[in-house]
Amino acid sequence: MKHLTPREEEIMKHFWANGPMTVQTLRSLYPEPLPHFNTLSSLVRLLEEKGWLGHTPQGKSYVYHPLLSETDAGRRSVRSIVSEYFGNSCRRLVSNLVKSEDISIEELRSLLDEIENSSSDQ
Repeated sequence: MKHLTPREEEIMKHFWANGPMTVQTLRSLYPEPLPHFNTLSSLVRLLEEKGWLGHTPQGKSYVYHPLLSETDAGRRSVRSIVSEYFGNSCRRLVSNLVKSEDISIEELRSLLDEIENSSSDQ
């Protein structure tokens, strides 16, 4: 599945938040000035080609719907980042986060406690 551009990600967030809709409904979710209908339509079709959206016919138009949940899309993105930038090593990712101070040792310990407690509940 291909990566999303910022504009495509914005569109997907609308679908994840609002569910299936037509391009016209999607357009109405934007603030003024509204994006051009044809621009949104092209982006929606591109998202469909990339495998992010599907559609069902409704009258003379289509109702588009996400093919992945936002959670599943996030998981795929993280896996892709781990693969592309950290040699498929989650350990290298976490190590990098700690070294760059994006996550503190305290947060990491709390996360480990959470993981240990959830695995002992099973």
